[in-house]
Amino acid sequence: MSEVNLKVNLGKLVLKNPVLVASGTFGYGIESHDFLDVNQLGGIITKSLSLKPRIGNPPQRIAETPSGMLNTIGLANIGVERFIMEKLPELVKLNTTIIVNIAASTVDEYVECVKILDREKVDAFEINVSCPNVKEGGLEFGRDLNKVGEITSKVVASTNKPVIIKLTPNVTAISEFARVAKEEGATAVSAINTFIGMAVNVYTRKPKLSRITGGLSGPAIRPLALAKVFEIIQKVDIPVIGIGGITNFEDALEFLIVGAKAIQIGTHNFVDPSSPIKIIEGIKKHLIKFDLNDINQLIGTLQVDQ
Repeated sequence: MSEVNLKVNLGKLVLKNPVLVASGTFGYGIESHDFLDVNQLGGIITKSLSLKPRIGNPPQRIAETPSGMLNTIGLANIGVERFIMEKLPELVKLNTTIIVNIAASTVDEYVECVKILDREKVDAFEINVSCPNVKEGGLEFGRDLNKVGEITSKVVASTNKPVIIKLTPNVTAISEFARVAKEEGATAVSAINTFIGMAVNVYTRKPKLSRITGGLSGPAIRPLALAKVFEIIQKVDIPVIGIGGITNFEDALEFLIVGAKAIQIGTHNFVDPSSPIKIIEGIKKHLIKFDLNDINQLIGTLQVDQ
């Protein structure tokens, strides 16, 4: 068989292969050269950026759970300006897609971040709407349909680059949020962000995290994430990037077979930083084994008995 085609299209965003590294698990994209050739990745999604630097939450910020991890990092980052000066010059030298993740506390901050970065050599934006809306008492933007629509509309109007909305699973019907994102012009959605979780130290009788609850990620959430992705794909015609507990190529294939156009590796980067490359190779070998020469022959091929 000739070389397998792994290229996928997410609307106007084209990736060399469907394997991305998730925001918050791969630094700013230039810290992992000793572990893997980042140029082989379908793309890098940077650590979340806000307009100004954020120190994040106080420790303890991470707690291990069975088959997972809780975190309450608090979106600590160096801010947009330092990112442009210190990180972006190295990122633009890479031969892979660069997607900048944006996190903000107001709608205007999302827009301003995108406008500043729109002038730079980045390929797309992933908008993290799982952030507290400081003007509304801390409720996540991502749990308010109207706010997700407003953020999407205003960000899309601020750039000609692809806009991906990263959805929270902590809602009743995630497909409704995907629908709003599509209606307001999003190129794609990423699904899912972390579930709300909690852990307690039974000896001190105190929460293991400084902020009591945090975001649960890792293999424990994969079946839940897969179901959320399936829900979106069944109800909304928008490209979906699947995220949640992917550790190997079989996990990735589950999301692709359900219909995700691409996937992100998150928590497992901490376990095995070379895993994204292993997953790319595993997908390629699987296609060859089943005499498929194009990844798109496998995407969305779930067989459901009627």
